Amino acid sequence: MAYDPDEHHRRSIRIKGYDYSRPGWYFVTICAHGYKCVFGKIAAGEMRLNRAGNIARECWEVLPRLYPHVNLDEWVIMPNHLHGIILIRDGRGGSRTAPTENRKPLGRLVGAFKTMSTKRINELRGAAGVALWQRNYYERIIRDEEELGGIRQYIRENPLRWDEEGENPVNRL
Repeated sequence: MAYDPDEHHRRSIRIKGYDYSRPGWYFVTICAHGYKCVFGKIAAGEMRLNRAGNIARECWEVLPRLYPHVNLDEWVIMPNHLHGIILIRDGRGGSRTAPTENRKPLGRLVGAFKTMSTKRINELRGAAGVALWQRNYYERIIRDEEELGGIRQYIRENPLRWDEEGENPVNRL
């Protein structure tokens, strides 16, 4: 089938014109390619990370050290996805401090995480070049403290709801 730009193009799920490097709270969900359970398993309502899951954890936790304008809030790695809250700060240390040069918007932060974790996990699996993550990710701009609290609770309780979770392959039939 020939390429038809009206039919074969990826639609962005981002808000058109929104600056995703803007300071704020962002809720992201990053799914494993094909929703494969590669990061561990749920046992007794708790996530038990395997070696790949521990590598993903290490790569997620390194983001604030690589990008000083980033803080991580509540997050959880599930068998086939990650939920996390990222705070992007304004990048200023004081009233006379210029923004950092290494400031990345949300998509580039997620991309850095995916690149680091894919490289290390594929080395572990002996699977160079194999997709680990789906091409995109889901994000939500957190608008207020009430929403932030609800999302934190959702993330904390996610392992307890795995049996009903939409990302659980058993429920994706």
